[in-house]
Amino acid sequence: MSLIANIIWIIFGGLATAVAWCFAGCILCITVIGIPLGLQAFKMARLTLAPFGVDIAYGGGAASTIANVVWLVLCGAWMALAYLILGCLYCITIIGIPIGLQLFKMAQLSLLPFGAEVIPR
Repeated sequence: MSLIANIIWIIFGGLATAVAWCFAGCILCITVIGIPLGLQAFKMARLTLAPFGVDIAYGGGAASTIANVVWLVLCGAWMALAYLILGCLYCITIIGIPIGLQLFKMAQLSLLPFGAEVIPR
C-alpha cells in the first residue's frame, strides 16, 4: 500500500519537491561550511521523495544538539511551521489525512534534522 501511496505522492508534487531539495543540497555543498546543511537537505529530499513506509529515528550527541539549535534559529522553525500549517489544511478532508500525516513527519525532520535518520519500516 505504501508503494501506491508513494507513486501518487511523486506524481502530485513529491518529485518536484525532492528535486528542489537536491538542488538546495548541491548549492549548500559548494562551500565547506555548507556541507553539513547540504547533507540535511539531501535527507529532506529522501523523505520528500517517498515518505510513506519510512520513519524518523533520532540519535546523536552534543554536536547534533548544537547544530540543531543553530538550524532551528536560522530556518528550522519556519520550515516546520509551514509543514504543520499545510498538514493541518490537508487533514481537513478525509482523503487528505494520509498526506497531512506525512507532512507532519516532514515538519518533525525539518525542525531538528541533525542526528535524525530516515529508516524504512
